[in-house]
Amino acid sequence: MLDVVSFVPRAVAQSVPLLYGSTGEIITEKSGNLNLGIPGVMYVGGICGVIGSFLYERSLANPSDINALLGILIPVCCCLVGSLLMGLLYCFLTVTLRANQNVTGLAMTTFGVGFGNFFGGSLIKLTGAQVPSIALSATSNLFRRALPFASSLGWFGQVFLSYGFLAYIAFAVAFAASYVLENTRVGLQLRAVGEDPSTADAAGINITRYKYVATCLGCMIAGLGGLYYVMDYANGVWSNDAFGDRGWLALALVIFTIWRPKVSAIASILFGGLYILYVFIPSGPAVKELYKMLPYVVTIVVLVISSLRNKRENQPPESLGLPYFRENR
Repeated sequence: MLDVVSFVPRAVAQSVPLLYGSTGEIITEKSGNLNLGIPGVMYVGGICGVIGSFLYERSLANPSDINALLGILIPVCCCLVGSLLMGLLYCFLTVTLRANQNVTGLAMTTFGVGFGNFFGGSLIKLTGAQVPSIALSATSNLFRRALPFASSLGWFGQVFLSYGFLAYIAFAVAFAASYVLENTRVGLQLRAVGEDPSTADAAGINITRYKYVATCLGCMIAGLGGLYYVMDYANGVWSNDAFGDRGWLALALVIFTIWRPKVSAIASILFGGLYILYVFIPSGPAVKELYKMLPYVVTIVVLVISSLRNKRENQPPESLGLPYFRENR
């Protein structure tokens, strides 16, 4: 039997990095930019937060004397700045220089992983640790702190109230992004840029500005997913190459949710549950490997079904991945 009370919190915790990554990528793709560098952006966001937290903790005589406000703000700001720089780099290459978006995104993923591993390895050497990891326990405790009365509410508190603040922010951002895209003038103009930039340009919409803002904002949101993974899910421990394929799962989640952030809020929990299902179901090693394939199999099935239905609202933005040349209007 599956222990639901234990399974759901683990699935939600696993889903948060996916939700941050998919929400950021949906906003980016709505502008017509296809950023396959999200896995690299999550790495950069995570390591930048680790660097800021590491330097702050090292500046204290006793890490237990950490200031709660600074302990949260420093890694969050470092994460957002690092992710923003990745977004600016992507936009400069693809929007300003009109480089191929697929190649640029894949190159940024490789760069982001290498960037994270390089600086992570450097910090590990500075600590002189015998194990290849960094433990930022004091900062992690701030990020993982749940509501004080959660433990007294039994299964309800464990299922709904036992998470750090970044988990709740992830769902709030997803629903806010969905509202903006569907119900505001800014969202309408952003979708117009992604669907038909020539028409949007003729209507007086600044194509370059929308692409830059949407992509940079999307990268900053995705970077928070990397920070959450390190500070909350991994208990403040940074290890090189520890993210696994979560960045790619976030990209798969974009297709699974048909470019709808509010659907992503629910689907990410499903993906998170499928990702760890093998831990809760007794089975042999071979069968466990099959369970690990479930998120990708489900994505392929949904993609096939949505393609067969051929409804316009289930398709990606019309100009996704295509550079815009104003002279060709």
